[in-house]
Amino acid sequence: MAGFDWHADPIDRDTAVTPTYRNTQNVRRFLTAQCGDGFAFDRAFMAWIKDGTAKTMGDVADEWKRRKASARA
Repeated sequence: MAGFDWHADPIDRDTAVTPTYRNTQNVRRFLTAQCGDGFAFDRAFMAWIKDGTAKTMGDVADEWKRRKASARA
């Protein structure tokens, strides 16, 4: 079985972040849909996504929203 294709495979909140994770346009579309038009990657957030801990794309979206909310506070 081939690995997850971050460019083409469907992404949902239950999609596991794999060791082959990439910040693709497919990922950006998913995160924009989850987080709103203000979604943007930054270095710290990208490092958190790829830090090796088990997470899903739902966790990724929730963490971005958490970081955005704490930056406003």
